[in-house]
Amino acid sequence: MSRMRGFIWFAAGIVLALLAGFVAYTSLNRVAQTPIESGSAGPTVTVVTAARDIPARTLLTQELLVEVDLPAEAAPQGYAEAYDRVVGKLTMVPMFAGEPVLEQRLVDPNVESADGRRALFLNEAEVLMAIPAQDLLSRVGILKPGDQIDLLYSLSFPEGRGIGAAAEADDDEQATFSLLQNVKIVGMVGSVQPVDETAAEDVAAQAAGRPDALLVTLAPQDALTLKYVNDAGGILDYVLRAPGVERPFESDPVDIDYLINRYSIPTGPGR
Repeated sequence: MSRMRGFIWFAAGIVLALLAGFVAYTSLNRVAQTPIESGSAGPTVTVVTAARDIPARTLLTQELLVEVDLPAEAAPQGYAEAYDRVVGKLTMVPMFAGEPVLEQRLVDPNVESADGRRALFLNEAEVLMAIPAQDLLSRVGILKPGDQIDLLYSLSFPEGRGIGAAAEADDDEQATFSLLQNVKIVGMVGSVQPVDETAAEDVAAQAAGRPDALLVTLAPQDALTLKYVNDAGGILDYVLRAPGVERPFESDPVDIDYLINRYSIPTGPGR
């Protein structure tokens, strides 16, 4: 009797094993025969992205942008879904190639030139100021909008001026110093004109133009300081910073005493 019972359990096990194998084979065969469909992960949306790296305060044109399809769940909040949502607006922050354009990071330009091709954005703590472009870097065409510069000045001061000093100012002494640092050029105006890509024969002539003034945005107190130095007859020059370098540079004003001490220039009688 026990032998018969064991045979029944053995036969039942074989049947169950065959049944499990059949079910597994059927499932695998159905998966193998099901075609893999593109976009099966979910719906996609069209997102406007940067075609290349874009600096802050850049007026967006369609040439700077490209539309791509992304999974809907991967699209960031506030993404632009069409060119007309962003073209003609200014970037408030730098953008990297392939980065989705977020509408909350764009602004409508509030300062626009008469030709409508140059624009910039001013925040509430800034003023726009035009400064002369008569320095050598400007004349040789090195500077461009987006560059960060330091403003260097040479100015004559009454000799001996200071607390407790006599009021006489018979002799002036020149000093050269760094007036403002990390000033960003947001525009260039004057004889320089935007290059018209549709008129290739005029490109060389337009490129030869040089700006009459650089447009910069400053804190009101810095703008007032700069105006005073200009009105006092200071000699202006610019130096160009490496891209992305915003830290302050430490430097001492330079006058005749500084040069004598630094280079051990002999000034006494008989030397």
